[in-house]
Amino acid sequence: MNNENLDCIRAYLADLAAGTTGERLAAYFTADVVQIEYPNRLNPNGGRSDLATLLSRAEQGQRVLRQQSYQVTSEMAQGDRVAVEALWTGVLAVPLGSLAPGAEMKAHFAMFFELEHGKIRVQRNYDCFQP
Repeated sequence: MNNENLDCIRAYLADLAAGTTGERLAAYFTADVVQIEYPNRLNPNGGRSDLATLLSRAEQGQRVLRQQSYQVTSEMAQGDRVAVEALWTGVLAVPLGSLAPGAEMKAHFAMFFELEHGKIRVQRNYDCFQP
């Protein structure tokens, strides 16, 4: 099961990078999924998202980012739990703060997943954006 769960998360990150939204993205999650984003530079208060919010945020991301990628630097699985470290790079489609369209943003992500029957039930993100 470890390899299947890793494969699920790898595919999920690839689809996020490709801009997948809607039903195709929803297929990665249980109906009661919870994503927890701990406080970071872009979201100082952190946040908690359910499935509808995750899907809405993916749509918003399509308007804000021209492209994005996840370079996985470390991954491990234990049963239904997967941990991933990745370097995220996003290219802005619109201005954001002092950054112009076309500017590149980078962040180091630590993501912890709990899966149930091959779907993401809990995702916790610790995102560290570079200055």
